[in-house]
Amino acid sequence: MAKLWQKNYSLDALMQSFTVRNDYILDRELVLSDLLASSAHARGLAKIGILTEGELSDLEKGLASIAALHREGRFEIRLEDEDCHTAIEGYLTSVLGDTGKKIHTGRSRNDQVETALRIYMREAVLKIAHEASSFAYELVRSAQKYEMIPMPGRTHTQLAMPSSLGLWFSSYAAEIIDETEHLLEVCRIIDQCPLGSAASYGVPLPLDREYTSGLLGFEKVQKNVLYAANSRGKFEAIVLDACEYLTSSACKMAQDLILFTLPELGYFSLPRELTTGSSIMPQKKNPDGLELVRSRSCMVSSASSLVKNITRSLVSGYNRDFQDTKEPLMTGLRISFEIIAIMARMVNGLEVHEDRLREGMRNEIFATDKVFDQVISGGNFRDSYKNVGLNLGEVEMIDADDALRKRVSLGAPGNLRLGDDLEHSRKLASLASDRLEALSAVYGKLIPAVSSVLSW
Repeated sequence: MAKLWQKNYSLDALMQSFTVRNDYILDRELVLSDLLASSAHARGLAKIGILTEGELSDLEKGLASIAALHREGRFEIRLEDEDCHTAIEGYLTSVLGDTGKKIHTGRSRNDQVETALRIYMREAVLKIAHEASSFAYELVRSAQKYEMIPMPGRTHTQLAMPSSLGLWFSSYAAEIIDETEHLLEVCRIIDQCPLGSAASYGVPLPLDREYTSGLLGFEKVQKNVLYAANSRGKFEAIVLDACEYLTSSACKMAQDLILFTLPELGYFSLPRELTTGSSIMPQKKNPDGLELVRSRSCMVSSASSLVKNITRSLVSGYNRDFQDTKEPLMTGLRISFEIIAIMARMVNGLEVHEDRLREGMRNEIFATDKVFDQVISGGNFRDSYKNVGLNLGEVEMIDADDALRKRVSLGAPGNLRLGDDLEHSRKLASLASDRLEALSAVYGKLIPAVSSVLSW
């Protein structure tokens, strides 16, 4: 069909390519989100008498047909369409005539894409949060399994103090739990429906925005219509920032695993199916997945920075610059999910070498324990520290298991209280799962064949 903004002239070919770029390809990811929003919008138009019940029924059948075509890979979005919104309206008009031309009544492409993106973002954040909470759960399970196995603790990468595998695994679990909570809070913030805000200033129709928002399963309406436009890019950046925290934690753990699986240390072995080979050295099993976690966590960071840089200096209201926030958003969300998923597989298949861990507990790692032995015997800390520091050659091996059992303050190796973390991660997974199931039910009431808007 003609462009939604069609004028009495043809667009320059370079301008067409420049303004659309690869948006029409990216929009394949937004088709289902747009169909759901269009179904809710059509029901809202019928509620205020713009559509008859017959017209509404025809439109809903048309939207369901597009969903089926999309599922089969047969719904085409062409460069000339610019985006999925034009392609969808074009299809409805081709099969329904004038009824198809009514679907856009009361909305702009601005609130149309905002709503589709909000639906997409909401489900993506919940899916990442669910994957992250499940990852945290598995980390705690590993911490329980290896709770009291000694592990050299390090500062500045050098040997420091006695630690345990339980402490190492559960430290990352605690970090991922906090970041999952943050993701769920971010989801609550973005769970606002912009539909009906039009081009930032509303329309002279009595649209029931609360009704359509409820149909789409949003927690609330994004009330101020100008803020609805101004929040584009802002909400994307909030989401990507939360993903950046999560993927930064994954990056740190990946670096630990690369170090600790070196043959010289040999604390762990990675699962073979998650390593790759060399084209020239037949013995190699490379940690490519972990290395790509490091690099791709940077891609999430750059996506977040890109969105903020694009939007930070814009005047209020819609600006075409917003279009260029779509690709970093989608890329950042997909990469975040993949990073957490691959790290979970790494941890679940990790082979622990207890003998090598114990070999790493060299005399010097017990120097601080000797200081505190003297303190307990009546010495003051500073003189005891000096005495041990001047006589490091006299530091002897002590029983590593005993050293761990003595660390009984809350959160130390001898008192991790892992049951609390296990329950916390399970609760977060349940919260994300319940919300995803609720949204799936909402989608099904609008378009029966749609249970998710994501392709990943």
